[in-house]
Amino acid sequence: MSSAPPTSPLARARRLPLAGALRLGRPSDIWFKPALSVVAAVAPPNLTLLALGRLDLAMYTMAGSLCALYAHNRPYAARARVLAWVVLGMLGGLAVALVAASLTTHAVVLVTVGALLAAAQKVLCDATRIGPPGHVVLTFISSASLFAPQSLGQVPGHLGLAVGAGAWAWLVGMAPGLVRPHGPERRATAQALDAAAAYAATRGTGDGAAKSRAAGAAAVHNAWQTLLSTGARSASRRALGRLVVRAEIALAAPADAEAERLRHWARLLRGSGPVPPADDPGTGELLGVEAELDTPAPSWRARLAPLGPLALRTALGCALAGYVSLALGIGRPYWALVTAASLYQANVTLTWSRGVQRVVGNLVGVLAFAAIVPLAHLGPAALVLSCLVLNFGAEALIGRNYWLGSVCVTPMALLITEFARPQEAGQLMTDRVVDTLVGALVGFVAAVAVTNRRAGDRIENALDAVERARGQAARVLADRQPAPGAVESARRTLAAAVVDLRTAADAAAGEWWQRALPEERVMRAEQDAHRTLAATVRRRPHSLEDAQA
Repeated sequence: MSSAPPTSPLARARRLPLAGALRLGRPSDIWFKPALSVVAAVAPPNLTLLALGRLDLAMYTMAGSLCALYAHNRPYAARARVLAWVVLGMLGGLAVALVAASLTTHAVVLVTVGALLAAAQKVLCDATRIGPPGHVVLTFISSASLFAPQSLGQVPGHLGLAVGAGAWAWLVGMAPGLVRPHGPERRATAQALDAAAAYAATRGTGDGAAKSRAAGAAAVHNAWQTLLSTGARSASRRALGRLVVRAEIALAAPADAEAERLRHWARLLRGSGPVPPADDPGTGELLGVEAELDTPAPSWRARLAPLGPLALRTALGCALAGYVSLALGIGRPYWALVTAASLYQANVTLTWSRGVQRVVGNLVGVLAFAAIVPLAHLGPAALVLSCLVLNFGAEALIGRNYWLGSVCVTPMALLITEFARPQEAGQLMTDRVVDTLVGALVGFVAAVAVTNRRAGDRIENALDAVERARGQAARVLADRQPAPGAVESARRTLAAAVVDLRTAADAAAGEWWQRALPEERVMRAEQDAHRTLAATVRRRPHSLEDAQA
């Protein structure tokens, strides 16, 4: 292994973006699905409570209903498992919060419990890679529940409401599978094809080629992970897998790839027709994939170890934000706590960007609340319908940029407080603004104060993993008659290691107060790995029969 170039002892503070944090992106391919799902999950329980005159119980049903926001990119077999775990996780946090609220009304104790819950939720969501909206929704529910007047005798009934709504949310999340059972796999494959086409269009040269190649490798890796997560050895999965192989070939030989053909396949996959055939004899069969279905997942220790600094940042930032809010006399310190919890991303720079987005979105959202509240005050039905519209708007817009979604989330959160009883709008708005500023400021200070020296260690580990995977691939390539599936397995292991290295490097690049990064080593390792990946693609058997000959 090559030695690291000389570096300075520490990489100090880096430039923090401002305008770039607010730039709008393209909407997701499925932006409407979580938006419609959350409305379908929230509406029946809330309308039922409206009919019964018990909107004061809506917070508990919403705990279950909001689980419908999760796992929209997962294949349905995997989605069923993930949604079930999300519902259980939501219920666990809610149960702890309700029991704590019934045992004490001491605000400092409740804030401390909320901060510890937020840290646990952050770590578990990151370790399991649950995907958006991550821990924020779980933290919002558990933190708000801590400050809901409660007795131990009421806890089972309130949990029962969340269980019922959670079961309904699970059904809502699974329902699209009846119409389009392979939709998530098709989308992931289409994204891989589009990313490979974008790289092929550069012909492997130019300023943007390296970034485009990294994006393509990540998209292809995600497509394989999506296909493997189904656990099914079906004809549809194999057909999609052959298309992913075509994307891999384009990444290995961009000058020879037909970018328009890749885009055409991607467009067909986003439609409702059959999977387009990839009948080129170079695509071969999906050797090695079946074996990967039986590969054990990383241990919990391996997944949790790098997240210690993030857990400490979250616990400390959330606790201090809540304490400061209490010291200022704000009646809802959980708003400051949730604001702090929402900031924490993979590094300090991304945390700053999320803080800017949160503050801007919340401040604009408070102004939106001022415009909406007269309509919502027309009656309970208007209040419920206003929240449903805001639910839809939040999920429809948040994919463009977090701040844009927050413009809808903020008035919705303010209106939810009125389910139990009418509130004074001016006081609500003041409290929200103060708590937003307190949570963002204190949360970011905590992120800067708690250093993440492990980010550099993670790069070293990722570099070692790439070297090992590249060495294994080289040995397989040197074998004139490798075992069936050996080339595929070595290639996919190396591709995953390269993606992990780029993720680790990007995360570490935004951290403060750590040793300088081995950027040259990372660049060389990526270049060497991509050359080896290209060699494994050229070595692919033309057919299963060739591989077994």
